[in-house]
Amino acid sequence: MAVVFRHFSLLSPPPPPPSPSRFPPPRSSFVRSAASSPSRSPSPASSMEAADKFMEFPHVSAPHRSLMIGLVSAVEERLGPQLLPCALPHDVRYYQNDAGSARGSLHVRRGQGSSKVDFMLGSWLNCQLPTGGSLNITSLSAYLNNSTDAPNFLFELIRSSPTSLVLILDLPPRKDLVTSPDYLSTFYEETQLESRRQALEKLPEAQPYFSSSLYIRCVVSPTAIMLRIESEAGKAEQLDEIIESHVSPVAREVLGIWLDKCAAVDRNVDEEDGAYLERRDGITKRKTIEIDLGSSFPRLFGPEIANRVLDVLREVYGV
Repeated sequence: MAVVFRHFSLLSPPPPPPSPSRFPPPRSSFVRSAASSPSRSPSPASSMEAADKFMEFPHVSAPHRSLMIGLVSAVEERLGPQLLPCALPHDVRYYQNDAGSARGSLHVRRGQGSSKVDFMLGSWLNCQLPTGGSLNITSLSAYLNNSTDAPNFLFELIRSSPTSLVLILDLPPRKDLVTSPDYLSTFYEETQLESRRQALEKLPEAQPYFSSSLYIRCVVSPTAIMLRIESEAGKAEQLDEIIESHVSPVAREVLGIWLDKCAAVDRNVDEEDGAYLERRDGITKRKTIEIDLGSSFPRLFGPEIANRVLDVLREVYGV
C-alpha cells in the first residue's frame, strides 16, 4: 500500500516497534496497538467520515498535502469517466488503533467498461514512533490492465522525521526492457524521464535510496527516482521548500507523462501478450502484498485489522 501500505510500498518496513505493553506499533493502518486486543467497530459518525478522510492528508505539512491532493485530483479529473466510485468498506477507508497512535486511510477506484485502467490506489499512514515524533507515508499508484502493456504509475513519499524523507517515483515497466528496446525507447528515452531523475539527484540534500529488497530493485525502471532527502537539523521548513519547489514539479510532470503516454494511448496487445501481462502483473501484485504488507502489517497492527485490510487488498489486486 505504500499503498498504503504498499504501499508500505517499495520501502522496507520501519524498525520493529516495542512490545504492545510499552508502545503502540508504528506504521500504517489503524490497527490496534496490541495484536491480541480486539479492534473497535467504527461508529456511525466515523463511517460517514471515512469517505472524506483520504483527501484530508491531515498529518503532513502543507506542501506535502498540496502535492498529494494535486496528484490524486489530476488522476481523477483526467480518468474520472473511466473510474468507478470508491466502494471500500468504511473500516478500511479509515481506521485507527485503540491507543490512537496509528491511523491511516485507503482509497481505491477501479476501472470500468473498456477502460485500460485496472485501478488507482491511494493511501496515507500516520503513526507515532518509539523515539518520539511520527512516521508519515503517502502514496498513489495506478495499475493498467492487460489490454495495454504500458507502464504503471507509482509515487510514495515517506517522512520519518521533520528533516528526513524518502521519495519513490517511477513508471514501473511491464515488459522486459532488454528484449523490448522499442518499449524502453518509447516510455523512458523519448519521454526524457532520466532528466527528471537527474534534476532531483543533483540536489545537495539528496542521496540515492536503495531498498533492502532485491526484488523491488528489479521491478522499477532504469529512470526510477528513489532518493533520501535530508535537511539540516532543526530546519523542517527547508525540507518543505524542497517538496514544494523541486519534488512537486517533477512528480506532476512524471504523472502527466503517464497520463498522456501510458493511460491515454492504445497499444496493440495480442492474445499471447495479454496472457503474459496477466501472469506478470499477477506476480508483481502478489509480491507487493508479500513484501510490503504480509509480514509487517500483522506485526505492526495486529491480526484482526491486518487481515481485514489485507483481504480487501488481495481482492483489489486480484491475488
